[in-house]
Amino acid sequence: MVRRIDVTGAGGVRLAAWEFADPPKGREEHESAPGVLLLHGLMGRASHWAPTARWLAERHRAVALDQRGHGRSEKPVDGPFTREAYVADAEAAVEQLGLAPVTLIGHSMGALTAWQLAARRPDLVRALIICDMRASALGVASQREWEDWFRSWPVPFATLADVRKWFGEDDPRVERPNPARGEFFAEVMAERADGWRPVFSRRQMLTSRETWVFDAHWEELAQVRCPTLVVRGLDGELGRAEAQEMVRVLPLGQYGEVPDAGHLVHYDHPDGWRAAIEPFLDGVLTP
Repeated sequence: MVRRIDVTGAGGVRLAAWEFADPPKGREEHESAPGVLLLHGLMGRASHWAPTARWLAERHRAVALDQRGHGRSEKPVDGPFTREAYVADAEAAVEQLGLAPVTLIGHSMGALTAWQLAARRPDLVRALIICDMRASALGVASQREWEDWFRSWPVPFATLADVRKWFGEDDPRVERPNPARGEFFAEVMAERADGWRPVFSRRQMLTSRETWVFDAHWEELAQVRCPTLVVRGLDGELGRAEAQEMVRVLPLGQYGEVPDAGHLVHYDHPDGWRAAIEPFLDGVLTP
């Protein structure tokens, strides 16, 4: 089962958190289990973590957060969508839900939020998993490519089947058909009067992205003192050399990779993702 819990984020922004639990134990025992907070990437939502959260919930208290501007959380017109706001929101979720000392699992932008929180509030964080997020700057060209990509979306989509086909086959970023990618984007669409549109504002996504793509984040990564697993998909955006350098920079870093997976590692190969992270979790989350 899943239950929604409202969290008050930075500046009073309303955030939706989702606790996944079907434990054979009582509620009190479940809430005392080791806490895990799952943070999705840009354009994602908490429900993308559902398969991971469900197996985590067998032994841990697993909560996924819809970050500001995403999913069911508030989308303030004027933001802010700064790194400080995202990190403060995650900090608020950990404290208000009583998850500390928490294990943070973040994908892409959510991974950056996770390691920035771990660096700033080591007292709250037990362990960290970074999924396919680079520490190096991406630069101006990357932001321009995203602007062009967003403009290429043929919105509104007439049907969800059209969403799945475009993002899984027709999108110029797709090198070969990827049904998992189509499903990922179908989950962030909502039906409007004129068809299916994203639940987020593409303008807000660009605003969020521009607060981190121009900077490198090695210094904060080096400040993370807890055990950390850096995971990449073999066909993802995080290259092997950079991932291994991130592990070297981390005081307690470990390396993992998932075959047959691109950037959406946990969607592309759920079994491989579990196999990559479960031994690490067993080592750090044993009650």
